[in-house]
Amino acid sequence: MIDKTLFWLVVLLCVVGILAVSDASAPQALAVFGDPYYFAKQQIVWVVLGFVGLIIATRIHYSNWKRLAFIVVIVCVVLLVAVLIPGIGSKLLGARRWISFGFFALQPSELAKFAIAVGIARLVDDKYPLHYVIGFIGMICGLVMLQPDLGTTIVIAGVGVAQLFIAGIGITQLITLGALGSLITGFLILVSDYRRARLLTFLESSTDPLGNSYHMRQILIALGSGGIFGVGIGQSRQKHLFLPETASDSIFAVIAEETGLIGSFIVIFLLTFFVLRVMKVARSAPDNFSRVLATGIAFWFMAQTLLNLSSMNAITPLTGIPLPFFSYGGSSLVMILFATGIILNISKHAHRK
Repeated sequence: MIDKTLFWLVVLLCVVGILAVSDASAPQALAVFGDPYYFAKQQIVWVVLGFVGLIIATRIHYSNWKRLAFIVVIVCVVLLVAVLIPGIGSKLLGARRWISFGFFALQPSELAKFAIAVGIARLVDDKYPLHYVIGFIGMICGLVMLQPDLGTTIVIAGVGVAQLFIAGIGITQLITLGALGSLITGFLILVSDYRRARLLTFLESSTDPLGNSYHMRQILIALGSGGIFGVGIGQSRQKHLFLPETASDSIFAVIAEETGLIGSFIVIFLLTFFVLRVMKVARSAPDNFSRVLATGIAFWFMAQTLLNLSSMNAITPLTGIPLPFFSYGGSSLVMILFATGIILNISKHAHRK
């Protein structure tokens, strides 16, 4: 029997997410497409496709993913290379992150989050040497950074380290990996004008209010305007083309403005409960492969949530990481639902305690 609590929680998150996208995106959708429900309609399509993937994944025995792991990794690497090729990868805001197929655009870095989780679970379960695993993590992270996408790179690296920790890596090795990762991240920030500007904006948020600091300042205005109870559903002022990326990266700011501290806590509670439920499945997983795989998926969801929320509260620089279930976007939502289907399948075979 699958974890029904997790399943219905996912249904609730998707429904609330569609409503949030519909509300937050209406002014932008009306201005750009002449249809206030354009983004909401698209999000419904992604939810339906995602649930198809979830149901399929629920019916596939989790052990099959060990056999398919290297195929998933190869497909992921091919797509990550292809997205960097002009004419194949679409360039937007200085980054190559999408492959357009006409009626939809695929973001290979979202597949990379799943590929790293299933790939490491296979390598660890088959007892490959540690340097093989580290090399695999480095390869995927390197390809994602070439897009460039530091936020997703941090998530992927974090997933890998979390899986190694669960697999029993020594604390000294773990600290060494963490220190090395921090040094590499710092270097990548310093050598990129774009990332360096974001870091300086974060450190000096009062400078350049109409330039580099504009996005963060509008987010903080939205959060501050919400107060305890919010300005009311549908009454956000920041979503009226003041706040960039209202339907995707910044959707939590609109939620906080309209529902206030109480509504924000409800959203955070639902996402936290979701992650904890996935972790519960990981703890009761029937074997080492499923335990490491479920842990990687759980950390993927947790890291993505924490990075988005921390950037919305000016704790970390803006990364462009979507908020699971709430941010508009097909690749992220479909992959999250598909991965949740795998978790549900593992829960069917979990040790009952």
